[in-house]
Amino acid sequence: MAAYDTFAAFYDEVMDDPDERAGLVADLIGRHRPGAASLLELGCGTGSLLARLDAPADVVGLDRSPAMLAIAARKVPGARLVEGDMAAFALGRRFDVVACIFDSLNHLTDLAAWDALLTCVHAHLVEGGLFVCDVNTVGELRRLGDDPPWVYDFDRGTAVIDVSFAADDRGLGHSVWDVRIFERITEDRYTLHQEAIGELGVPLATFRALAADRFELLEEQDQDGLVPTDDSVKAHFAFRRRG
Repeated sequence: MAAYDTFAAFYDEVMDDPDERAGLVADLIGRHRPGAASLLELGCGTGSLLARLDAPADVVGLDRSPAMLAIAARKVPGARLVEGDMAAFALGRRFDVVACIFDSLNHLTDLAAWDALLTCVHAHLVEGGLFVCDVNTVGELRRLGDDPPWVYDFDRGTAVIDVSFAADDRGLGHSVWDVRIFERITEDRYTLHQEAIGELGVPLATFRALAADRFELLEEQDQDGLVPTDDSVKAHFAFRRRG
């Protein structure tokens, strides 16, 4: 799993605005776990989702990057923030809701780690608790790999993100995001910050099968609110913990 320690200082300026994602998570909680009193976010990053949710007072965020968590601490001072691996954690308690949003799940780059995360989520949910997640599909990672590098100018410099992609004989999509940040120091001088971030695309049927013995699928949708396919951009899921 990528540490994001190099990218952390620029993450919020470069990545998409999280308001839409927070709205979707709030809607899913409202439909499937109204009155939730506790929430755990896996891969909480800089805390943008937690800061935008009308979340319960009992909130925990888990991430592997100390640099990301340091930013999250300023955004959501009321949250308990934990440095840890979202495929191998034990917090000694259970939650009404566990969320894993903005393709955080894809950052686990082998299928066994996806299965381990689902086991951890099941262990940390109350009976009937809600698990909300989204993923980049195999098709989206393939498209990103075919596209030219993405170049984005922001106040402090320029970001260049180049995605490579390869599929294996199981239909899994392996991608590497080469992130280069050219931080402007003076008008004609820049400092380069570079980090390689891996993502794994898993066929949706494979993901549903992994989850089926531990979770009941309540709802799934793509970026347009339709049933997601492996050619969708995003797939959003709401699961209920089985006993």
